[in-house]
Amino acid sequence: MAKKYEEAGVSIKAGDETVDKIKNYAKSTFNKSVITGIGHFGAFYQPDLSKFKEPVLVSSVDGVGTKLKIAIELNKHDTIGQDLVNHCVNDIAVCGAEPLFFLDYMAFGKLDPSVASEIVKGFSIACKENGCALIGGETAEMPGVYQLGDYDLSGTIVGIVEKSKIIKGDNIVSGDVLIGVPSSGLHTNGYSLARKVLLKKYNLNEQLSSLNKNLGEELLTVHRSYLSLIRTMKGKLEIKGISHITGGGIVGNTKRIMPNGLKLKIDWSKWIVPTIFKLIQEAGDITDEEMREVFNMGIGLVFIVSKENLESFLKIVKDLDEQPIIIGVVE
Repeated sequence: MAKKYEEAGVSIKAGDETVDKIKNYAKSTFNKSVITGIGHFGAFYQPDLSKFKEPVLVSSVDGVGTKLKIAIELNKHDTIGQDLVNHCVNDIAVCGAEPLFFLDYMAFGKLDPSVASEIVKGFSIACKENGCALIGGETAEMPGVYQLGDYDLSGTIVGIVEKSKIIKGDNIVSGDVLIGVPSSGLHTNGYSLARKVLLKKYNLNEQLSSLNKNLGEELLTVHRSYLSLIRTMKGKLEIKGISHITGGGIVGNTKRIMPNGLKLKIDWSKWIVPTIFKLIQEAGDITDEEMREVFNMGIGLVFIVSKENLESFLKIVKDLDEQPIIIGVVE
């Protein structure tokens, strides 16, 4: 006889199978601060505070938006988890923090243990690359809320920073310089608009002559982590502010850290906008203004430094094989 809960669309067996599949991925990210395994009601993490005088915890929660729909349509789920971890890590790294641990939430219309396992595989890859532990999460099966085959993700990151080394933008002044660092593509923002206009004209498996990969692969390019770069730069010279360019674009995100009375002067001609953004703009007949409000336009991170530190900053970044671009100034 069929169980009533399964008739309602929820499988306890699938949940147990999923836990079995993801345990090893999670454990592969553990370090000596993780003092329990997966499966307890709470996750336990004992940070090493010996290096801090005034430790401050920094946290952030985010999702990956409708980039999920591309992963679902292509049945490729091993990169979307990397997107989520890297996005969250960047959000606290720009404050000067080092990530400690990550928690995930996955909600499915119908839980497929193999799909969930691929997502968590992505979490584990990015957690190891960023030096943080995947210590817990929640997997929900929610028929009636999500369609069959659909799922949603969110992630929570917790990090730590010395209070005196928090980067908040408080000392930004007129004349400071804005230096952009290239993105790896759309990252995790603007996909609702990108999907709407691109998929009317192109197929996800279509090889476009202007791209080095097919459209689906381009749109699933992993949201890059800037943690290593930020860590190096903040250890070399004074960084006045850093903005992670997500929803809201370069101006919308960078002005969040600007003191009152200051504004940004961006020179949009200073860099070549990557092809994917040009395809979106042409396919949807979108204005420059709206493109700049929705997308990162090829700039994933903005550093703000003084004019005095500019030359040193550029030299260090170039030595790291990055391609820094002076995109504007503070006024």
